[in-house]
Amino acid sequence: MMLTLTENKRKAMERLSQNGVISALAFDQRGALKRMMAKHQETEPTVDQIEELKSLVSEELTPYASSILLDPEYGLPATKVRHEEAGLLLAYEKTGYDATTTSRLPDCLDVWSAKRIKEAGADAVKFLLYYDVDGDKAVNDQKQAYIERIGSECQAEDIPFYLEILSYDENIADNNSPEFAKVKAHKVNGAMKVFSDPRFGVDVLKVEVPVNMNFVEGFAEGEVLYSKEEAAQAFRDQEAATELPYIYLSAGVSAKLFQETLVFAAESGANFNGVLCGRATWAGAVEVYIKEGSDAAREWLRTEGFRNIDELNKVLDSTATSWESKVN
Repeated sequence: MMLTLTENKRKAMERLSQNGVISALAFDQRGALKRMMAKHQETEPTVDQIEELKSLVSEELTPYASSILLDPEYGLPATKVRHEEAGLLLAYEKTGYDATTTSRLPDCLDVWSAKRIKEAGADAVKFLLYYDVDGDKAVNDQKQAYIERIGSECQAEDIPFYLEILSYDENIADNNSPEFAKVKAHKVNGAMKVFSDPRFGVDVLKVEVPVNMNFVEGFAEGEVLYSKEEAAQAFRDQEAATELPYIYLSAGVSAKLFQETLVFAAESGANFNGVLCGRATWAGAVEVYIKEGSDAAREWLRTEGFRNIDELNKVLDSTATSWESKVN
């Protein structure tokens, strides 16, 4: 069933995209960012440091992105310095999960709601969900009810709902392992199918590519688990799993591999509608910022950061399709 958008949601989607393609910068990292920063200094990163780095990235790179995803905890100053034509998504989930269980239950930020996210100037609400399509049924029921709640909130506020799904397996600890690579397509595509049901109120799915390209023939440097044709089929199956607009997350891979993956996805028949790309664009600025300061980080963003996002935009021009073809 094709997505139907209200007039307000459609206008918001237009603000978040360019010619129907979402070329969004993701910088809602919190726990992961703190760990990245802590590698380069002996003390815990301060709130001021985190806010300043997010603001630098927003100011320097949003002129070249259709929108930016930030978090309300550290990203609000960065929302104020983004380019005037760049749309804004705000994250609604708490960062991380309870590592003592396999359930990875979601949790909203305590003092936020879809209403408050909208009042903060966001064009869309983003929520991250860890989901194992083969996981414990009681846990999955809980997660589905949680997403229904957020979908209803977003419908009440008439604001687009972007659901980010990170797949996992309750019995496999390492998502980068060959063991998980063998089941990844099933996990990713299965979860997309579940949350494409209109009952969840999702407008855009933010998803992983369905294969770990490090194990694909022609991309792998070591063990090969997928032929190119098997990998291409996984992308075709992903396309068949949903009628909703969907965009890819970069999952921390290098800028080069992410760009090559998008080309492969398009050639395989995936009609994806853009990206929410984070670390592949700005990761190199973290060490420069910690070791050399804000001026050096700004210079890195104007050169390397710009190159990363410019090259990505060129790839998107030839690979991504407009979300407008998927809505009534």
